[in-house]
Amino acid sequence: MNSSETLWVTVSQVTHEADDIRSFELRPLDGGPLPPFEAGAHVDVHIGTQYIRQYSLCNNPAERDRYEIGVLNDRTGRGGSTALFELFEVGHKVQISVPRNHFRVDPEAEHVLLIGAGIGITPLLSMAEQLHSADRSFELVYRSRCRERAGFVERINTAPWSGQAQIYLSSELVQPFELDTVLASAASGTQVYTCGPEGFIAAVEAAAGRALLSPSAVRKELFTNANLNTATGEREFKVTLAQSGGTYTIPVGRSVVDVLQEEGVDVLVSCESGVCGSCVVGVIDGVPEHRDVFLTDEERASNAEFTPCCSRAVGDHLTIDL
Repeated sequence: MNSSETLWVTVSQVTHEADDIRSFELRPLDGGPLPPFEAGAHVDVHIGTQYIRQYSLCNNPAERDRYEIGVLNDRTGRGGSTALFELFEVGHKVQISVPRNHFRVDPEAEHVLLIGAGIGITPLLSMAEQLHSADRSFELVYRSRCRERAGFVERINTAPWSGQAQIYLSSELVQPFELDTVLASAASGTQVYTCGPEGFIAAVEAAAGRALLSPSAVRKELFTNANLNTATGEREFKVTLAQSGGTYTIPVGRSVVDVLQEEGVDVLVSCESGVCGSCVVGVIDGVPEHRDVFLTDEERASNAEFTPCCSRAVGDHLTIDL
């Protein structure tokens, strides 16, 4: 089964985790095993006929009979999570993608530090389960504003790895939460995995730098792409597809994916905002103007790949591996 295939599951359980946070258990319609996944994986979830959204799997990867996702009802978002909360009840049938993973835990890391905030805890829960099962060295740090908005607290506190977890609730702290303190004792072999609001992730990266950790030691997953709101100076350019030889004009205000799909070119795409990495393709000639938040700084500098859902060209032309 390849990453573009989908399957049908049913909502078998809905759990209130915190204010505006619910977990949804998904089980296969035929009762058979689900495709395997590794910690950090996500699935595309079809919400009615209008939305496709990406949600991290947060259960133990050893489980083959179910997937679990945690969802924040973002009332200021684009409507997907609100529609999900309205539609997804026990018994509701859902189309999802097979799991994809751009946020894997390095199997060679000497020690893993998981740092999450808000709904960003979801992929880290699965990582903690996998690391514990493999008897790996790790810690989990979870920050939330208050107990009412902190999802999965009971699960963390009752997990067999609870002794390796720390929960910081801002409303209950005597001293302010300090990322510098969290990262101060990180050894040189530590890998940091962080997920949450963009500002929180930026703060983790800055604290890791002050702790003298290499930038490559910090791996992140974002839910939104602020670059799309700040990008300016768009210009028209052309894209040539190396495999078919076709050349297409990409006007201002339209993405490469938009134009190619309109021309009948099949492009695997999901989030359409440079977050999930589903559409990443190779660049054979030309220099991309990277607007995604998926590729690392090193990958952007190499200009070997780009995200056609949102990125553009620095010059007048790109040749890509499609």
